[in-house]
Amino acid sequence: MSVPSSLRDQLLDHAEAMLEAGESEPGIRALARAAGVSAMAPYRHFADKAALLAAVTERGFATLAARLAGADAAGSDAERLIAQGLAYVAFARAHPALFRLMFARPTKCAPSADKTRENAPAFAILADRVAALAGSDAADATLGCWAIVHGLATLALDARVETPPTQLRAVLALYVAGISPRT
Repeated sequence: MSVPSSLRDQLLDHAEAMLEAGESEPGIRALARAAGVSAMAPYRHFADKAALLAAVTERGFATLAARLAGADAAGSDAERLIAQGLAYVAFARAHPALFRLMFARPTKCAPSADKTRENAPAFAILADRVAALAGSDAADATLGCWAIVHGLATLALDARVETPPTQLRAVLALYVAGISPRT
């Protein structure tokens, strides 16, 4: 027997679906109509549109963190970091509107210079793996790694590059080899 999800979860599901259907920033009233609830029902969970979009963004970062953690589960440090990069780009391709929203506005879950690792779990997963490879250069290497995968994801979404999985893996492997210590 499955447990029904909360109204808040249902509203977030609808908001994500509306994003992916082309609505750039779903509003509370449109969300209520899509969910088949009263116009006031969403206000029990979200104070306003900004709170709704923040919740959608936080949920997106939680999903991304779970995907990165799954990718980081097996293999050498280099293989795990490459798998994380592939998972990051795959997430962006699978959820383009959500991905764009996640990085369009500041949020407590998004990585940035002034956020702690605890507030950005997806970034922490990346940073931990890079630290295992890069040692004392970890901060710079982490920024470089994030810039590469985020850039590849954005270029793919903007239809600027078409990177087949083998090429994407090769690009990531080249970077990972560059940050790994020479033996």
